[in-house]
Amino acid sequence: MELLLKRIEEHLNKDLLVIAISNPRRAEEIRRYVVKPVMLRDQLFFQISAYTKTQVFHENLSKEEVQGRLAEIIPLYRQVQMQAADMNVTALISKKGKAAVRIQPGKGRSAAADEDRFLHNRKKKYILEEGRPVPFLKDLGVMTGDGRIVRNKYDKFRQINRFLEFIDDVSVHLPRDREIQILDFGCGKSYLTFAVYYYLRELKNLPVHIIGLDLKKDVIRKCRSLAEKYGYQRLDFYEGAIEDYQGVSQIDMVITLHACDTATDYALYKAVLWKASVILSVPCCQHELNSQISARDFSVICDHGILKERFAALATDGIRTSLLEAMGYEARVMEFIDMEHTPKNLLIRAVRTGKPSKKKWEETEAFCDRFHFDPTLKRLLERNDSG
Repeated sequence: MELLLKRIEEHLNKDLLVIAISNPRRAEEIRRYVVKPVMLRDQLFFQISAYTKTQVFHENLSKEEVQGRLAEIIPLYRQVQMQAADMNVTALISKKGKAAVRIQPGKGRSAAADEDRFLHNRKKKYILEEGRPVPFLKDLGVMTGDGRIVRNKYDKFRQINRFLEFIDDVSVHLPRDREIQILDFGCGKSYLTFAVYYYLRELKNLPVHIIGLDLKKDVIRKCRSLAEKYGYQRLDFYEGAIEDYQGVSQIDMVITLHACDTATDYALYKAVLWKASVILSVPCCQHELNSQISARDFSVICDHGILKERFAALATDGIRTSLLEAMGYEARVMEFIDMEHTPKNLLIRAVRTGKPSKKKWEETEAFCDRFHFDPTLKRLLERNDSG
């Protein structure tokens, strides 16, 4: 083990390509770790990525920090592989913590290739770049005045940029001959609302009017104050419930992020009524179907609370997506990034085609009948159709 840790310590520099730690000795939550050097603000750090079954978590550490972390992690795993410019190291770790180490010559790397690699690390650019100050990110506590990311807000920074990638992808479906109308239901502190406005209006130069809606009076007051401070004249915030909102007659994009339980359904229903071109929805907690589910053939799931809860959550999002397809949308469920409010990391992205699908509606009805589901979105759409 001492030889292995020494070799790793010697290569915690720019010559390191990758360290992979895998095959956990016990049923660890983390299946493997991957360590790579990265350049941040012209300083060398080491990004350690922890992979679970469904997710990956990143952290950038100094040499001393990652060295200490690796000394703790490696004894818990059976295999370590390190690739560097001058050598490749493979180690098998025994139960007693002894490492059988095999060392082979590395393939080397040209100076140009080395520069390109770190250029890639720096140029894996976010839409909102680190090092370029953005006023609302500073006031929301994500950035410092000189554009550095506050250490415990890096996940929030990544989340904002990931969402802007979704916005960029769907922006081609928004009108170009008039002002774009966007409504954010359940906007909360409005990290993403401000980001969307800044990106579309300030960076993309598109005529945009965004409305943020939330139930919390103090939150709305703070958001209004910030919008006024930045001179964002076409960014408005109002207090109110999703299901009661009647303030507009036409909306091009509906955003709903962590709207709790059936609030998401009301937001999707409103979007369908408005014939919104784009819907981006990250659901939050989902209780409705969990209390309705009844299917004897699936007792292997329904007899266990946690499995029943997860199945009901998946069924909820599946039904929502299928209903949107039935109402004339091309809908996909995509992986997002965990919200700080909820561990859910799914996003429903729907783009209007204007081609309803009777077959999709019938498939959804059959699925709901089988489990005795009566979801809110389906009831709302049926009520509107009969009215």
